[in-house]
Amino acid sequence: MEQRQLGKQGLVVSALGMGCMGMSEFYGRGDEAESLATIHQALERGVTLLDTADMYGPFTNEGLVGRAIVGRRAHVILATKFGIQRGNDPRERRINGRPEYVQTACDASLQRLGVDHIDLYYQHRVDPDVPIEETVGAMARLVQAGKVRFLGLSEAAPATLRRAHAVHPISALQTEYSLWSRDPEDELLALVRALGIGFVAYSPLGRGFLTGQIRRIEDLAPDDFRRDSPRFQGEHFQHNLTLVIRVEELAAAKGVTSAQLALAWVLAQGNDIVPIPGTKRRRYLEENVAAADLTLTPAELAAINAVLPPGAAAGLRYPAASMQALNR
Repeated sequence: MEQRQLGKQGLVVSALGMGCMGMSEFYGRGDEAESLATIHQALERGVTLLDTADMYGPFTNEGLVGRAIVGRRAHVILATKFGIQRGNDPRERRINGRPEYVQTACDASLQRLGVDHIDLYYQHRVDPDVPIEETVGAMARLVQAGKVRFLGLSEAAPATLRRAHAVHPISALQTEYSLWSRDPEDELLALVRALGIGFVAYSPLGRGFLTGQIRRIEDLAPDDFRRDSPRFQGEHFQHNLTLVIRVEELAAAKGVTSAQLALAWVLAQGNDIVPIPGTKRRRYLEENVAAADLTLTPAELAAINAVLPPGAAAGLRYPAASMQALNR
């Protein structure tokens, strides 16, 4: 698979990574045996970047990924995150960027993952009550200690990213980016390129909506978190489904699936962008990996853009309360 560079500090990863979150939570029940097989198959297909976080599960996803890479560590670029603490209520969230917490969270992740270092360590959400200089300073000390190789931020605002990068080089910014979430085009993509920071696109398939496999809300498991997402509700759902149907028509004309077309579109936005589609099944992994070999012509890109221009999707990308933690 094509390799792409994230940042200027030497981090090189496969052009297509894999998000592991859904294997443990949020998208209905998981199957550990299938998840392990999917990760193994991803590595065999040339995917090197595996993305997890301590809050997925919570905590169980890191353990799953750790078990999957036993004997395979040399072939993996391991990314995980800290900063979102969860309480007894699974819906409860608290953002924590205090320096002392950075240290304890990293040590706990290393133990769950069963490794002696993390390749790419993200602050999952920016803590508005802690200066970013203090948080990134603590993360930099993890690099000095050999526990972490490269640093990243997730869903950080442009001004925050500049301040963080001045403390220690940031190798990657991870933010939602897809055909139906094009906010990074407003300012972030230009900024990361100016600073020499790579861009990791999470939810490049619109949380599965762009695959065309979700036709009604009942297609989601009762405990699927997307049921609470504004884009999956009521009139927003119907509007967005109309857009997906048009994407399916473009994909059919090219002889590919809508998921492959959507991934190829993200990959075509720059060789400094690495999408990390999530999947927990081998058959969808194969579909995703095949997208890395697709080339879209200027005419095809223009047609896709005409169907899903910036702002086309209806509804917020998270519930209102969660939106407050973005772009800080």
